[in-house]
Amino acid sequence: MKLPRRPKVIAVMPAYNAAKTIVKTYKDIPPGVIDEVIVVDDASTDDTTAVVKKLGITLIRHEKNKGYGANQKTCYRQALKRGADIVVMIHPDYQYDSSLTDELTRPIASGRFDIMFGRRIRTRKEALAGGMPRIKYFLNRAVSLVENIVLGVNFTEHMSGFRAYSKRVLETLPLSKFSDDFIFDQHLMISAIAYGFSVAEYPVPIRYSDQSSSIRYMKGAKFLIGIFATLILFLLFKTGVYKSNIFV
Repeated sequence: MKLPRRPKVIAVMPAYNAAKTIVKTYKDIPPGVIDEVIVVDDASTDDTTAVVKKLGITLIRHEKNKGYGANQKTCYRQALKRGADIVVMIHPDYQYDSSLTDELTRPIASGRFDIMFGRRIRTRKEALAGGMPRIKYFLNRAVSLVENIVLGVNFTEHMSGFRAYSKRVLETLPLSKFSDDFIFDQHLMISAIAYGFSVAEYPVPIRYSDQSSSIRYMKGAKFLIGIFATLILFLLFKTGVYKSNIFV
């Protein structure tokens, strides 16, 4: 009797100026959980490329900075090209505990869910003790509440940078139509819900430091406006008033 083939799991790291943290993030991934790691360096100005080359893992470098969303598009395109059945996205800034990679990929491999993401927030005390800035905590809570109401879900948060997707999700969603900027994650997740993919979350530690990536205030304001604009498009799509190209 022929045994079923084990799903091929590829981890992708959309990197920008991650030279100080990417080694720790990579080394925390448990042995035997993934088949390949792909790092896409979005024209970093530090030694990210040199550090990744020393690790001996797959490296792709953008010659000019294209943005967070464009970086992920390259990540997923390359992972699918290499035959990935499951793709796990890990921010290389050591903010997320990559030792839990198997916990995110296993429910997808078993067919229970299409998307998994690591949820960082369980209690306010834990979030703040883990270094999350107070204003980010309250914005996260407020925005997540609005998203849950509009999308009809009950996720703890919507802004995790530790996610896993089935091949079917990445081949079905119109990734090329999503933003090249920070709103990409929101476009992807809201679109996935519109398409009816099953999504679940797994608790992960919260771990902020001076080396963790962060959106500046102006970009943060643009990010929040983008979220609410996308939610409006979702409502218009669900009511049949307007069909945005990120949902079809």
